[in-house]
Amino acid sequence: MRVFSFLLAGLLTTAAVAQTPFADQLAKHRETYKKDLLTSAGGPVKAEEDLSYVQFYAPDSTWRVVAAVQLTPKAEPFEMPTYNGQTRPHVAYALLSFVLNGKAQQLTLYRNLNVIRMPEFRDYLFLPFKDATSGTETYGGGRYLDFRTGDIQNGHLTLDFNKAYNPYCAYQEGYPCPIPPKNNVLSIPVRVGEKAYGKSH
Repeated sequence: MRVFSFLLAGLLTTAAVAQTPFADQLAKHRETYKKDLLTSAGGPVKAEEDLSYVQFYAPDSTWRVVAAVQLTPKAEPFEMPTYNGQTRPHVAYALLSFVLNGKAQQLTLYRNLNVIRMPEFRDYLFLPFKDATSGTETYGGGRYLDFRTGDIQNGHLTLDFNKAYNPYCAYQEGYPCPIPPKNNVLSIPVRVGEKAYGKSH
């Protein structure tokens, strides 16, 4: 009977996790994100009280969309400029096609050729972008989304713009944060994800 009780408890716990609302899952993600800003080696936030200036838009599951993935295996490597004047070698990995607010959009997904040399990041994919909020409600240098190659399933990739985050340059100058290429600028406002640091909108 006791074994059955444990099994039942386990099933109920699993069901509870599966039914966790989108907003609750996102809140946990954001708490982890904020802690990493403070505790990561070389991180941009030095004092815990400064985390109160890390702000986000309200969760909105309609900004979690599925993109069609068109791989670009013949793309040539190039040097992507960064905000401290340096460059970082990147290569386009795929073209993403999706719909936001009823409008067709495209963004290019990249690989950082330095980062993928590290075994733990060899499958890392990088999506830098700007949108109509950049420089007003959000950081002017754009925001980022991160993925792994395994996130692409059957030619599709789920983009959750609620997880769009600021580069370190949004907090302090001097970091080599890649500048989103011109082809990754959305004309619409993306009012989800992280806001400009230290500002309330």
